[in-house]
Amino acid sequence: MILIDPPTWPGHGRLWSHLVSDVSYEELHAFARELGVPSRGFERDHYDIPEHHYAAALALGARPVRSRELVSRLTTAGLRRRKG
Repeated sequence: MILIDPPTWPGHGRLWSHLVSDVSYEELHAFARELGVPSRGFERDHYDIPEHHYAAALALGARPVRSRELVSRLTTAGLRRRKG
């Protein structure tokens, strides 16, 4: 399942969401391509999604979750890649 947290993360003058899959990176990359997100938006285990793409991600089927649940689901799925 594709999950997205609210656009609350500041950076580069805008707010960002995190887009993840709790199934596979393949599912995540396919969804990001469909959403029109460039591959440079991928970082370790998620895509950084600018606020203006949030509604489109939901319309394509991403499930909105809180940031804490997003990390928990990613970890449980064995797809979490920590910094360092």
